[in-house]
Amino acid sequence: MTAPLLLILPLLLPCALPPLARRALDRLTPVAALWSVTGCAVLLAGCSALALGTSVLTGLLKLPLFAALGELVHPLRTASDAFVVPAAIVSAGALAGCGWSLVRSVLGQARAFRAARAEAACGAVAGDLCVIDSSRPDAYALPGRPHRVVVTTAMLRSLDGPEREALLAHERAHTAGRHHYALAAAELAAHCHPALRPVRATIRLAAERAADEAAAVSVGDRRLTARAIARAALAGQAARSARPGFAPGAATGPVPQRVQALLTAPRARTARAICALLIACTALSCVAAATSTADVHHRVEIAQGEESP
Repeated sequence: MTAPLLLILPLLLPCALPPLARRALDRLTPVAALWSVTGCAVLLAGCSALALGTSVLTGLLKLPLFAALGELVHPLRTASDAFVVPAAIVSAGALAGCGWSLVRSVLGQARAFRAARAEAACGAVAGDLCVIDSSRPDAYALPGRPHRVVVTTAMLRSLDGPEREALLAHERAHTAGRHHYALAAAELAAHCHPALRPVRATIRLAAERAADEAAAVSVGDRRLTARAIARAALAGQAARSARPGFAPGAATGPVPQRVQALLTAPRARTARAICALLIACTALSCVAAATSTADVHHRVEIAQGEESP
């Protein structure tokens, strides 16, 4: 395949991940779906960014000014001159847009994280549990040093004793499973390619379902866990806190779907096909991005006069 076609592949393949991610969540265990889909999203986002950067570099090195700055003997030569420069302009615009969106997201998440940590610092702490006196029902796992399971007094009043135990087990499962890393990675990937934005919701759902399953095992009652999740969601639906997106909470996501999954006995399912598709999609993107980058590097060496064509 030619270099331009190889550069297009990493930009198209992320479009296949949203349906594959939903299918993976249906066929795999929630934990396996969470980390496999997150890994694929990060790799596909990185490959698309690399493809855009390679396209911009190729276009710039075809211009005499930038070729001279790059110490090229002559401007970079490519097979399709009429395509490269317009593609580089579009790629530069896409990179700038993604970069600006990513910076805004990081700054917003950082502000929300600082606000959440400051709020937790004012609460009553017992071990990893932080209770905040508030009329807003809420509960979430707050990463940091140390990790905190944050719950408001209004949320505690909304649940009975066993339900509180299930809720806290859910939040502790987020902390133990390091789910905030997957949620943060999904947020970053979503700003690198528009097709990866729907995957962010699937990853969040996978994290919540993984915590639901862990809580059900911890309390030994799937129906109790389902009831606690449902009541927490009903209590907290009217008032959401400004916590960062990577701080998962029991009342977030499509709660009816989560409750239905808890009330349904887990079934063993064959997942070889979906795993193969995820691996193939990601591997093809990585190979295409790496090959196109190596091809451009080879052309630059030729243009620098370091070796003959």
